[in-house]
Amino acid sequence: MVTDQQVRRLFKLVQKEKTFGIAAAKAGMDEKTARKYFRLGKLPGEIGKDHDWRTRQDPFDDVWDEIETKLDANPGFEAKTLFEYLQRRHPGRFSDGQLRTLQRRVKIWRATKGKAKEVFFPQVHHPGRLGQSDFTHMDKLGITIAGKPFGHMMYHFVLTYSNWETGTICFSESFESLSEGLQNALWELGGVPRIHRSDSLSAAVQKLKHPEEFTARYKDLLDYYGIEGGRTNPYSPHELGDAEQRHYRFKNAMEQALLLRGGRDFANLTEYGLFLRKLFKQLNAGRKQRLRQEVALLRALPTQRLDSSKTLRVKVGPGSTIRLNNNVYSVDSRLIGETIDVRLYADHLDIWYGQKMLDTLPRLKGRGKHKINYRHVIDSLVRKPGAFENYRFHDDLFPTSRFRIAYDNLKARHAQRVAARKYLNILHLAARYNEALVDDALRELIDKNMEISDAHVQQLALSEQCAAPATDIDIASVDLSCYDALLQEVSS
Repeated sequence: MVTDQQVRRLFKLVQKEKTFGIAAAKAGMDEKTARKYFRLGKLPGEIGKDHDWRTRQDPFDDVWDEIETKLDANPGFEAKTLFEYLQRRHPGRFSDGQLRTLQRRVKIWRATKGKAKEVFFPQVHHPGRLGQSDFTHMDKLGITIAGKPFGHMMYHFVLTYSNWETGTICFSESFESLSEGLQNALWELGGVPRIHRSDSLSAAVQKLKHPEEFTARYKDLLDYYGIEGGRTNPYSPHELGDAEQRHYRFKNAMEQALLLRGGRDFANLTEYGLFLRKLFKQLNAGRKQRLRQEVALLRALPTQRLDSSKTLRVKVGPGSTIRLNNNVYSVDSRLIGETIDVRLYADHLDIWYGQKMLDTLPRLKGRGKHKINYRHVIDSLVRKPGAFENYRFHDDLFPTSRFRIAYDNLKARHAQRVAARKYLNILHLAARYNEALVDDALRELIDKNMEISDAHVQQLALSEQCAAPATDIDIASVDLSCYDALLQEVSS
């Protein structure tokens, strides 16, 4: 069989050799055959017939009408589902090895007769015109703060022309997170694009039954910066394509940066924030030229930022608690019965009364949760120890694991009411004096297997003698050379 390579060689040799026969011989073909290809001026591959016939009978010819009827009725059927249906309907006729044949035929049917697929239209981006933002969950990256899992999200902002990006750590898709994240991006950028587009998140977009497109607070934020608002249609993430694509690439870059760092644990939130700033700086390093074109066309920032908080007026209940967004927080018991102002931020809330800020509390993530500070209720509990055991928020009254161990120890040696009274005295000491010193005193008693009592804890905590530091445990590195040797033996 003559190959394309032989004919190409023939065409070259004809120009060099004295006779056609010598050229054909050097090309490795009969002279008659060589003259045929030379006369046609084509390669064998160019004159061969397309293989449009089957080498064996299609085993699904007899049942294809039945399959096609099912695909017409429901195009979502997978070939494997249809194949299993045929095996049940015709026992012993179709073997498992014929599945691939049916999959190929169903694939051809989808491409020629199936439902038309959605077309995505590439867009032309203009400098300084459009910024997109979206929230993305970061849990899969396994970030920990001081050894504890750090569940969080990222508000991610992108300029669609230059792909310049930045982000802000947040914990929910709330308006406060949206406002803080967007304003952080604009002030870091140093200007304002003409349009900001987000998805149909409830913090910015009204529900379908409302005639207004945007919530009042989000519209006020856009008006303050002179931005035209835009949103995607519900369940259409592709309409926010730049932000969605940057989510993927940002997380991939972050995964690689964490591998280079050699760990996913950060000492505190500040260290983690610096890590993110450095990563965004690296990602934006190659976008400076297009970014300069954008910055030149951005609108000027206002003179100052807009307050990202939401102020709520709530009444403190008899349990010294308030309820915000279906979460329960404790406040100072002196405020029971009073109406207070709560300024709600993305990650914390400030308690105001009488035009003074009295306290700052961390904002709870999600709904249906509670945060009770034992210092707010301990005075009443000391007077009512019987209320402790069945208190609805009982588990919030153990600041550390050693406080819990102490209470369990007391319950094992005393009656329920006596144990509760002694434990509450220990908790009262931590509230009045110093929680860390009380915790150290409990650690010393537990480590030395000594009897725990409120009097003994008070004596140790108030003494000038410092508790011994916690024991450091060094875990030697695992030597894997023995496993390598085993693998070498197996491979040899």
